[in-house]
Amino acid sequence: MRTEVVSEPGDPGRPDEDFAGVGLPACGQGGCVIVLDGVTPPKDGTGCLHSVPWFTARLGGALTELTVSVRDLTLSEILSRAILRTAEAHATTCDLSHPRTPQATVVLARWSADLLEYLVLSDSTLLLESPTGTVTPVQDDRLARLPRAALITDAVADATVRNKEGGFFTAAADPSVAARAVTGSVPRGEVRALAALTDGATRWVEKFHAGGWTDCFTLLRKEGARALVDRVRALEAADREERRHLGRGKTHDDATVVYAELR
Repeated sequence: MRTEVVSEPGDPGRPDEDFAGVGLPACGQGGCVIVLDGVTPPKDGTGCLHSVPWFTARLGGALTELTVSVRDLTLSEILSRAILRTAEAHATTCDLSHPRTPQATVVLARWSADLLEYLVLSDSTLLLESPTGTVTPVQDDRLARLPRAALITDAVADATVRNKEGGFFTAAADPSVAARAVTGSVPRGEVRALAALTDGATRWVEKFHAGGWTDCFTLLRKEGARALVDRVRALEAADREERRHLGRGKTHDDATVVYAELR
């Protein structure tokens, strides 16, 4: 298996809130890819003593261990256990009921000789490439389908749609959200390569419309993950003043890409 991992903070003066991992079992059979996009906290706090990078490192570490070592659990069960384990690590010191308790989007992929399983929660993206070159995006589009009025401010979103029925879900402190994730599986022979991307990297497709998902995957295969992130940064810089594409969003976002060719 050939893999490439790139993760770059949107602001060099702040820590990267994303997490990326690749796991290979000691038996040499199969593997896994894990990508988390930590949710940037509001200025008025999260009810937690810990940072978002602390949270994504804890949750990502638990997911890596469980995905590699416990093959009889589903990915939803693994995410549920990892969320619970992370919550227990700071339940006595922090208010985990706060709507902005540290949280993250999730992409998980695990494969064996016969099967590839996947899980996506919130707005990060998994791309699967078939042996014929067809690229299939796996996404949880609930956030994208919400009316703009529901997201007009952090306060409105937190009160009405964040981790709420009819809204969208992230991995925070409630293990039950794992059942809300988009999950599925395909025969291992139908996937020759995959890529997991946070929304800071998918901006190339979704915000700047520089190409489609197949174009994005071709760029990753031919030029690498670094090239995709560099192109996103160039587009962000070019739109800094007019904000024709960026709108009210942050100019630069943490951008993470994991690319894997399966053998």
